[in-house]
Amino acid sequence: MFDAAAVPALLRLGTRGSALARWQTDYVAALLQVAWPDLHLAIEVLHTQGDKVLDTPLPLLGGKGLFTAELEAALRSGAIDLAVHSLKDLPTAMAPGLVLGAIPPRADARDAVISRSGRRLAALPAGATVGTSSRRRAAQLHFRYPQLTTIDIRGNVDTRIRKVLDPNGPYDATILACAGLERLGRRDAITELLSLEVMLPAPGQGALAVQCCDEQALRARLAPLDDADTRAAVTAERAFLHGLGGGCSVPVAAFAQRVGDRLHVCGRVASTGGDRLIEVAVDGLLGEAEDLGVELARLALAQGAALILGEPA
Repeated sequence: MFDAAAVPALLRLGTRGSALARWQTDYVAALLQVAWPDLHLAIEVLHTQGDKVLDTPLPLLGGKGLFTAELEAALRSGAIDLAVHSLKDLPTAMAPGLVLGAIPPRADARDAVISRSGRRLAALPAGATVGTSSRRRAAQLHFRYPQLTTIDIRGNVDTRIRKVLDPNGPYDATILACAGLERLGRRDAITELLSLEVMLPAPGQGALAVQCCDEQALRARLAPLDDADTRAAVTAERAFLHGLGGGCSVPVAAFAQRVGDRLHVCGRVASTGGDRLIEVAVDGLLGEAEDLGVELARLALAQGAALILGEPA
């Protein structure tokens, strides 16, 4: 049985320093305050490797844990009690002693286009440049729109928008997560929302994760924030990614959603040049989410996904 006295009256939430990360942490703090009105909260800002190195493409930095390692280390050391992440940034292999204490309801998981000219992707001229640091986005873009060119872009959401809208800049458009734009009040900047048929999202995209040490009292505090449907969906998506042996820098996409009392999961692996795309789907019970993701990975590997994932970045 949960003993509220076993949890400190003050809980410290760790976050990255970007505007989006701060919004996400403030959102989780507000949910906690509603669930536990007498709880005192403090927010600690930490800087990760991904935030510090802005002149190198993400795949060349290694991908796994770029935006999460420092937060996880602070959890293990006791410097913070909770860490708030964009779930898509979190490695599928959980650090020893840590758990996903809560996954709140998911926001829009789709990707969005921001175009300097206001044109949709299909209307951009041949050779137009789309800024993205995501191999997943670049691979699917090359498959659907081979006439377009992708070049690397780094920086937070506002920085990327500013770079794309610069009339003297090298970018004609960029692709960002719709959820992040909405959370920052920048839906006005969206030129086009990409359908799942065109651009399948990263596993966990649009979802937040509240990570903590594997302690019963902390998990009980977080229980009111957890959304069962979102947890089932992202569990399947992350199991697919884990089954392929990939991290956040590989061209792997997945999306799961509840349909009635069942879970439908689809996955995609695309070659970076856009010349090959593997698409797989499974359907099963909500309680089988992890097994469904594992089966999805098996199907993709049977179709040659390992060869695509072995391509150089």
